[in-house]
Amino acid sequence: MAQAAYVPEPARRTEPSFDVLGEFDEPWTAQLALDLLPEANGPKVEVLSGSVIVTPHAGIDHQTIELDFAYLLKQAAKRAKLWVYHEVNVVSGDDLFIPDIAVFRRSGGGRVSLDIADAVLLGEIVSPGNRRKDVIDRPRQYAAAGVPYFLRVDARNRVPAVALFELVDGEYRPVAAAAAGGTFTMTEPFAFSIDPADLLDEESPTADVEVVPDGDADPGER
Repeated sequence: MAQAAYVPEPARRTEPSFDVLGEFDEPWTAQLALDLLPEANGPKVEVLSGSVIVTPHAGIDHQTIELDFAYLLKQAAKRAKLWVYHEVNVVSGDDLFIPDIAVFRRSGGGRVSLDIADAVLLGEIVSPGNRRKDVIDRPRQYAAAGVPYFLRVDARNRVPAVALFELVDGEYRPVAAAAAGGTFTMTEPFAFSIDPADLLDEESPTADVEVVPDGDADPGER
């Protein structure tokens, strides 16, 4: 008589629960996270090198840029028969990423996750509390997965700037960039242009603006 396959105790739950984070002591994979953890409109839940990474939502500027920029990109990408999403599950082997911006060759309609192999462009909006991740770590990881383009939006000191990088010989090289008051223009992977100044709402009269010093590395810098 065939022996039943072992199923970890957390997998036997009838409903996904974040409680499993304190119970499961094996390395995590993207599929395990998608199977065992609940869908949430709260923090991002990603998987990297066997560990679950939980990140709270960033500030209002970040969320405003993400929503407006994704919408504008979506309109332009449609003409090139590409699909734009924001904060979707992207599976890369056993890793699970949730990029701020994602452009894919095919629709993700009806799916829970998308394969990074189908990504044309992945983008991050830099958060003051996660600068290293957004500026260095994620571009390196996306480059290692072979994603052709990386897009970065940085609004430090409330002066938005947009930069596009293309994968060349395993590293991202700058293609186009512009700051508020100028025009960011790209022709690949689809035609799109914008004044980065249009990405932010007017400043709140009670805003606390964090000043971040210069000196952060570009994608691919070792």
